[in-house]
Amino acid sequence: MNTFCQLTLSATISCACIMPAFAQQAASITQALQNADIKLSFRMRYEDVTVTNINAQESTADVLSLKTRLSYISQSFNGWGLGVEMDDVTHLTNFQPQGASISDPEGTEVNQYFLSYKAGHTIAKMGRNRILLDNQRFVGGVGFRQNEQTYDSFRIESKDIKNLTVFGAYITSVKRIFGEQDLRGEHDNQSLLLNAQYAFNPTIKLTGYYYDIDNVSVPALSNATLGMRATGQAAAFVYEAELATQSESGNNNNQYSASYLGLSAFYKMKPLTFKLGYESLGTDRNKGRFITPFATLHKFQGWTDVFLGGGTGNVEGGIDDLYFQMGGQAGAINLAVAYHQFNVNDATQTGFDRFGSELGIVMTGKLHNISLSLKYANFSADENATNFKDTSKLWLTAETQF
Repeated sequence: MNTFCQLTLSATISCACIMPAFAQQAASITQALQNADIKLSFRMRYEDVTVTNINAQESTADVLSLKTRLSYISQSFNGWGLGVEMDDVTHLTNFQPQGASISDPEGTEVNQYFLSYKAGHTIAKMGRNRILLDNQRFVGGVGFRQNEQTYDSFRIESKDIKNLTVFGAYITSVKRIFGEQDLRGEHDNQSLLLNAQYAFNPTIKLTGYYYDIDNVSVPALSNATLGMRATGQAAAFVYEAELATQSESGNNNNQYSASYLGLSAFYKMKPLTFKLGYESLGTDRNKGRFITPFATLHKFQGWTDVFLGGGTGNVEGGIDDLYFQMGGQAGAINLAVAYHQFNVNDATQTGFDRFGSELGIVMTGKLHNISLSLKYANFSADENATNFKDTSKLWLTAETQF
């Protein structure tokens, strides 16, 4: 994995988010439960947000929070296993936002609980699961936030056929990042996810997927997406190309058809890594637009999250994002910078053609067994995009795991 990929992962997904692999087979149920893999992790974060409107009036928010995670995963007995994961988020400072918001609510939750069964290279899980598909553009866990997104679901993944990975899941509820005390914190679903990837060789991997999201709680978020993704590596180049089409599903009354296009290329030239990318989320006039309500949205369209669109990942007019990223290493410090130019996909809907631009920087490193990171992003709204505000965000994070 190139330097920038490593840096992005370390900056956006806590290492404690990944549940440990199943241990060796136990001789009895008692042994399986006793010889469990237990992990404890802590992530402390300071976040500061400043939003400036067209009259130069500022809205601010800041908070110091601590996430404590305790995870338990049993040994496997005759293929069966179970896992439980608890999260607690506590504010260490008095959180009094002055017009701006930070989506890290306090609370204690069961982040995951599941019963699993493994046969050969096929594993099935039932319960509350973490689901991370591909690059998390359509289905992810929003692992950067202190409160993760997980899914009440039945899922099955098989790698029994060489070079082929097949995944399927049926979702009954989505536990969102807003927490149990917020009405936005849970969405009832009747959603189906299908994903299959075949690795021809290191140069090309093809993934096909169909996601039928039927959001019972918020029907406007229901959609059916059919797409194809190609990834691979050739010498110092790593590429991604993705195309998808989407229409309404479930009880969504907005009948529309919209498309998605994503293109990017990494180039590694030691000690630097470069990435150039383009992403387009289209619209169907005023009928509807391409949305990604299950996505890890913080990984895309910049880090200031100005294009969350109420959790849809898109806004009126659609978004065309042309971006450039550069990463490298200076001693023990990993450093990356990212620049985004956000244009309107269909300017006839908005009356202007540019949303604005964003510049971001992230530094990561380790001190003994503590991972440290500094992350900053600043979005400058175009003067004609009056519905958008200049936004700057700063994160200071320290985390460790036992």
